[in-house]
Amino acid sequence: MKFPTYGTSVFVALVLLVCSLPVAVPIGAQSNFDVVISNGRVMDPESGLNEVRNIGIVAGKIRAISAAPLMGKTRIDAKGLVVAPGFIDLHEHAQTPESYNYQAHDGVTTSLELEVGTDDVEKWYTERQGKTLINFGVSIGHIPVRMKVIGDPGDFLPRGDAAHREATAEQLAEMKRRIETGLQQGALAVGMGITYTPAATGWEIVEMFRLASRYGASVHVHLRYAGLKEPETGVAGIEEVIAAAAVTGAPLHVVHISSMGLKYTPQLIEMVADAHKRGLDVTTECYPYTAASTELASALFDDGWQEKMGITYKDLQWSATGERLTAETFAKYRKQSGEVVIFEIPDEAARAAVANPIVMIASDGVPMTGPKIHPRGQGTFSRVLGHYVREEKALDLMTALRKMTLMPAQRLEKRAPIFRNKGRIRVGADADTVFDPDKIIDKATYEEPLQYSQGIEFVLVNGTLVIKDGKFVEGVFPGRAARAPVAAKKVINPT
Repeated sequence: MKFPTYGTSVFVALVLLVCSLPVAVPIGAQSNFDVVISNGRVMDPESGLNEVRNIGIVAGKIRAISAAPLMGKTRIDAKGLVVAPGFIDLHEHAQTPESYNYQAHDGVTTSLELEVGTDDVEKWYTERQGKTLINFGVSIGHIPVRMKVIGDPGDFLPRGDAAHREATAEQLAEMKRRIETGLQQGALAVGMGITYTPAATGWEIVEMFRLASRYGASVHVHLRYAGLKEPETGVAGIEEVIAAAAVTGAPLHVVHISSMGLKYTPQLIEMVADAHKRGLDVTTECYPYTAASTELASALFDDGWQEKMGITYKDLQWSATGERLTAETFAKYRKQSGEVVIFEIPDEAARAAVANPIVMIASDGVPMTGPKIHPRGQGTFSRVLGHYVREEKALDLMTALRKMTLMPAQRLEKRAPIFRNKGRIRVGADADTVFDPDKIIDKATYEEPLQYSQGIEFVLVNGTLVIKDGKFVEGVFPGRAARAPVAAKKVINPT
């Protein structure tokens, strides 16, 4: 039976996580599963499956996808529901228990910090092991490594020398050593935010790409430029990193392309597509909002920011209070550590990125630094499905699912084989999330951002329910590390 793009009363997203080689269990040999999801509309972006099926789960893994009835200890009646791969967030900075709660309510079961990353991969994973609601992963980050090596007072982004001082040959060699160590420890990628380290030379950037290439790691980049004034536009910014990818062979992933491109977003997307056509491994992502967010003390707000971005003080919202800034409060708060919401992205740019089939969905969620933070960390995926798919019909359901499940998995699976069965519905994978498409919507707003998305009914992580009937299940921490294999040490010339 075939279904229209949108017409069922309830939507069930079943996030699939990797396991060993998938082996189908004959239906007759396994008639009593731990969990059965019955009579759901199964949508798989990889195979194109869009049929009513029953899902049987044993020990957290899918052991049957069947047109025939299945029996189980726990049964979820999904008649009229949709069962699909769930959501992999490639770009979430707030890797904390509070953030994981909001993400689980938004249907996310794998949350990854791949832009800023960490300077200590082993420590980062150890701190979360056995303590998380959802799955977690990280990059080795050029920003925190540069802060550590050069010395900087910032706690998340640079505010001092790491932003404004060129590295010596010795410091660059030490950065390379630390980046390589992180890759050997299983970092998923190399993270980079060049706009926050404007003193980093073009050669330093190429050297980071060269290391990523040696380990088959993608480089997740916040471009050097994201403005409207030539020559410092997003077009120039993306040219730099496409060139670095071409020279080194490293895979490139451009983060939040609509906040990089602003009114030039369609042109940046076209450049990504053209690079891919010419054999370069280049991908990109967006979040479905018309505002960006970052630290006010960062280099992004150095001299000339108003002209470059085409905005002024009133377009900045202080996350601690929700107030719009003035010249006086800008100067005052810039001396402090805190986030601002930046109203700078044209509606048509946000819509163009969300609707484009080559642009993945990722939240760029920010740390919980105040009651008026950006809503994207709380509502990105529900906003895509509720606002852009159901209300605006900017894209169809299968395309939206592909952009938030299969495509992120494919971005990472060469480096981290654990992702080869994520984002798909396959026997042997783990089953994860359940929500309602007629009700799914983001409730987080710029005025009241700390609200859970509506329509999420059940969330299973590695086969364990963490949300049941829209409420948390207490005392469960089934999240697992999403990590690349630990590599054998490779000897490089640090100079």
